[in-house]
Amino acid sequence: MYNAYNAQQTMSRAQALSAFMRGVYGWMAAGLGLTAVVAVAVASSPAMLQLVFNPVALIVLVLAELGLVMFLSARIATLAPGTATGMFLAYSGLNGLTLSGVFIAYTATTIASAFAVSAGMFLAMSLYGMVTKRDLTSLGSFLFMGLIGMLLAMVVNIFLKSSMMSFIIDCVGVLIFTGLTAYDTQRLKDMGEAAPMGDQAALRRGSILGALTLYLDFINLFLIMLRLFGGNRD
Repeated sequence: MYNAYNAQQTMSRAQALSAFMRGVYGWMAAGLGLTAVVAVAVASSPAMLQLVFNPVALIVLVLAELGLVMFLSARIATLAPGTATGMFLAYSGLNGLTLSGVFIAYTATTIASAFAVSAGMFLAMSLYGMVTKRDLTSLGSFLFMGLIGMLLAMVVNIFLKSSMMSFIIDCVGVLIFTGLTAYDTQRLKDMGEAAPMGDQAALRRGSILGALTLYLDFINLFLIMLRLFGGNRD
């Protein structure tokens, strides 16, 4: 009877983890889809482009996006599941506004190629994060320091305007965000395994936070790939 009970508990835990990760990837896909729809819609409207791409509007949009990410990450445990979902979708929509310029600056072929490569790399590294037995915790600290260094290098290169330095930064960025994809996936897997079974609200909130985390990894990887592929309309 003890072995049967353990087997049932293991199966229930595996089912809970599976449901949790399905929620993470499902909401991430919904966020990416909303971002794409909004971006295409705005790029197709000269009036919307003029409204979005002026200094004041861009500053407001960027601050709103940062505020949503920070608030959602910090308060996820106390938010109602519906509120957390709404905030994530609101962020995805706002990101679509700011990313609409991608459809003006790059050709459709470049965008499709960058998306395909980014998706392939993301899926491969996310799968690795799910199945690897290696503890990636120490990798997270290393990648975070690398991310800070990359951001500082980007700021410096604003003044240097070095194409070689820009290329190096993008190559490093690919390594950082593919690594973060594996690290974040393993962290989410651990979160799903530790989540209280039967607490649907907690699982939903965790899925939204996980979706936001992987969404950010994918979007950053995609933008870096766009720069590496080049092919802008100019």
